[in-house]
Amino acid sequence: MDRPVRPRLNSLSDFQFGAVATETIEDALLHLAQQNEQAVQEAGGRMGSFRKTRIVEFIFLLSEQWCLEKSVSYQAVEILERFMVKQAENICRQATIQLRGNEKIESENWKALKEQLFNKFILRLVSCVQLASKLSFHYKIISNITVLNFLQALGYLYTKEELLESELDVLKSLNFQINLPTPLAYVEMLLEVLGYNGCLVPATQLHATCLTLLDLVYLLHEPIYESLLRASIENSTPSQLQGEKFISVKEDFMLLAVGIIAASAFIQNHECWSQVVEHLQSITGIALESIAEFSYAILTHSVGANTPGRQQPVPPHLAARTLKAPASSNT
Repeated sequence: MDRPVRPRLNSLSDFQFGAVATETIEDALLHLAQQNEQAVQEAGGRMGSFRKTRIVEFIFLLSEQWCLEKSVSYQAVEILERFMVKQAENICRQATIQLRGNEKIESENWKALKEQLFNKFILRLVSCVQLASKLSFHYKIISNITVLNFLQALGYLYTKEELLESELDVLKSLNFQINLPTPLAYVEMLLEVLGYNGCLVPATQLHATCLTLLDLVYLLHEPIYESLLRASIENSTPSQLQGEKFISVKEDFMLLAVGIIAASAFIQNHECWSQVVEHLQSITGIALESIAEFSYAILTHSVGANTPGRQQPVPPHLAARTLKAPASSNT
């Protein structure tokens, strides 16, 4: 009988900090920082379009049903996001290049291509979860039988060959580069560094809260980042150009990680919040005001609390480049 073989990690004791040499941590942190810088520089277009609440919730619930690690959930979201963006861009490119000049045919072809993309969306989503599971521990790989049974329960009848073809389509579309960095990797790396730097709040204590808040940020992605955009430009009605320029902030996982940890520290021990934020600023170079602003946004959209940063006057301009959206007229 096919079944999940082990439950995913739930207890704090399952995750250990302080077991890695400092030189290894420094190298890993530098590598993540370089990856993040590249992602921020390349951000644009339709990126972030498929991190919608219902999609993320579906993946989270499916991962929970299949007893997968938290890391698999985030990995699946990121794989699906990048794959669907590429698919959407390819469809737009084909409809524009191949049928330029004939609006009627182009409209019909666009409709057919869009329907094809939508009709296979659940299959693609499940394939992304299955691929993400293969990047985790080998004993947690989700078998084809499990996937096919799940799809059948939803009314989708696919064969093993079609399932394998779907996985291959995702892999080819992403040039087989599916081991994508996730915000969780940044969170856990920064927690490791905080532990070595003598942070007053234990890393293991922060870890569980960080996981919960990271789930919430994924589920409340749009309202949280909208509030950050409005705060960064000091305008309640951002222009389209400002929104497009702000995409790089949405792809900045280092910024997200420091915001998650700062918000978790405030929940765990608000008296140590300032020390944690100072440590994060020292490690990442992100301005204190930006960390406070992000943690405030996370807390107000999740538990409705204020950070110490909001109990003081807010700076007229956020100092960190990551939160600075270019100004433009609302014309």
